[in-house]
Amino acid sequence: MSAAVSGIHLGQPWPLGATPNARGVNFSVVAPMATRVELLLFSHGEASEPSRVVELDHHHCSGSHWHVEVEGLGIGSCYGYRVFGPLLPGGHGFNPSKVLLDPCARAIAGWDSYQRGAAVGAAPNTACCLKGVVTDREPFDFVAAPRPRHSWQQTVIYELHVGGFSRGEGSPVSPELQGTLPGLIETIPRLKALGVTTIELLPVMAFDPHDAPVGRENYWGYSPLSWMAPHPAYIAGSDPLAARQQMRQLVTACHQAGLEVVLDVVYNHTCEGNQGGPTLSWRGFCDRLYYHQTARGDYLDVSGCGNSIAANRGLVRRLILESLRCWAIELGVDGFRFDLGIALTRGEDLAPLDHPPLFEAIEADPALSDIKLISEPWDCGGLYRLADFPARRVASWNGRFRDDVRRFWKGDDRTTWTLAQRLSGSPDLFGGQPAPLGRCINFLTAHDGFTLADLVQYNGKHNLANGEDDRDGDNHNNSWNHGVEGPSSDPQIQALRRRQLRNLLSTLLLAPGVPMLLMGDEVRRSQGGNNNSWCQDNPLGWMHWQPDAEDQAMNVFVQRLLALRRRLQHLFNPETPHTEGPKPRGLEPGQISRHWHGVDLEHPDWASWSHTLAWSLRHPQHGALIWCGMNAYHQPITFEVPRLSHGWLRCIDTALPDDADLPSEPGPWQGIERELEGRSLVLLVQPFLLEGASL
Repeated sequence: MSAAVSGIHLGQPWPLGATPNARGVNFSVVAPMATRVELLLFSHGEASEPSRVVELDHHHCSGSHWHVEVEGLGIGSCYGYRVFGPLLPGGHGFNPSKVLLDPCARAIAGWDSYQRGAAVGAAPNTACCLKGVVTDREPFDFVAAPRPRHSWQQTVIYELHVGGFSRGEGSPVSPELQGTLPGLIETIPRLKALGVTTIELLPVMAFDPHDAPVGRENYWGYSPLSWMAPHPAYIAGSDPLAARQQMRQLVTACHQAGLEVVLDVVYNHTCEGNQGGPTLSWRGFCDRLYYHQTARGDYLDVSGCGNSIAANRGLVRRLILESLRCWAIELGVDGFRFDLGIALTRGEDLAPLDHPPLFEAIEADPALSDIKLISEPWDCGGLYRLADFPARRVASWNGRFRDDVRRFWKGDDRTTWTLAQRLSGSPDLFGGQPAPLGRCINFLTAHDGFTLADLVQYNGKHNLANGEDDRDGDNHNNSWNHGVEGPSSDPQIQALRRRQLRNLLSTLLLAPGVPMLLMGDEVRRSQGGNNNSWCQDNPLGWMHWQPDAEDQAMNVFVQRLLALRRRLQHLFNPETPHTEGPKPRGLEPGQISRHWHGVDLEHPDWASWSHTLAWSLRHPQHGALIWCGMNAYHQPITFEVPRLSHGWLRCIDTALPDDADLPSEPGPWQGIERELEGRSLVLLVQPFLLEGASL
């Protein structure tokens, strides 16, 4: 082909996607088994037919990459692909009747006419397809808004939903911005006042809202349609080019306020489902490349969503790395939380790998060396690797922390020893040593499951609103309604529930590791007992913006608890784990040791029926620095307390009235015994620790 025919040039295989240059736009896409590719150019995002079709033959193919440069195009141009190739019984789902979205498109148009069902079958979907939009590739301005770079010791994560956090009655966000990226900017002062350091956003990469049962809409976003483009529903306005700029504006505002931004990313599966699903993007370019399949073409699935991405393969790994660099370098985000991340460590035939190529490539990439990496250590195929997650820099969600803390405060038997393990960094899960700093994310609640308020209000899930006859959602919640299912007007039940919320939150924020809070837990946000609100884009899944006096008291409690943790982070979340008592050997001068107690000092009760636990941190010169008593029994119990000649400061007492259980100025307390009310927690601290003195 002549290099100048109709302004068409061979182009370059790199960069992937659509890249504007001085002459036009270079297009490059991966389609290793294709025999022919067509680039379709559209006059606008809702156009039903292409205004021009550019045919690519073998001259435009370099290895697995198809590329072309088109003169006269620029930012804002809309495009798609048709890909031709063999239709074999064993797979290779080439379907040239479908217009495909470029997997590297950084913006998407065509949402008003998009029909998911049209991407199934043999009929053309040209009139209702999604199109890629040519965008800039400029890097984020880290000079104007440098990364906050909070250490793992300082980090406190707050998980939220972009579309739901700024919505709801009483939202302080401008009505036209509610549910959008710019709307989230208006909530930054509240997040700062709470005391968190890092916001973790549920998926903001474009997803298919129609990937849901009839009559429902995918709300959470765990149904990716693109790994590069921001989701259009989170944009203020209708211009697809505004999406990247608004994401940059959000990250800039967060950085300037000292907040990190971490994205929940879904690379383990896509919205294309199994072999009977729609052909929207990846499948049409080469389903055998992107998805794990059997020899006859059936899709393998450890995601629970119909397919599993083959992240072990070089070309797939390159695309995921391109996505990570897009968000981290071009849009400025500070980290990623990998949904079902352990699935990305599987190789051919889904065999677990000890050296997964994707994570090796991430850790070797200097452009990604200063970002936080977090993962779920499990997938739906039964693989669970926490301490041995096969990536050196990846922190893992500690689901055992969630379960064991819930069970202790619920009053279950056989819980004191496991709680002690969680409070000392889970050495039983990390080979006998506490989890290294930055390897363990502790949490009580997350988007998937009960909110904290519902955890103390419901014995079982109530998911009928999801339209699946209550079959969806986890059946094992370790929750307790305290006598009445759902809301109660009984003052004693209300008081006990409030106390339990404070017990749970205190345990989370006093434990070593990186704590994560769920959106709205600080104001007792309820989902009415729904523990799987993935399709609830309504007040059930939105933030609670009209707190009553008790909600506000809980918010103040969390603020003060986070301030206390921040002030004493070297004790609660030390860089070097504390040595375990009662008589630790080899203790160096100034080294702090942790001691376990029961109702008597140095005599913890690990019996199956025990519901009491106490612990202290001791310094060789200063003696006991902190003492914490936990009574999950329903009756008051008296604990022996380390003696201090000058007395303690009582920093937490969850049995006190709501407005006094964590006072802004801790009160003095003296004595050698302390009665703890049933189901309560008390924290005593040496006064000099809160007076600015150093050890």
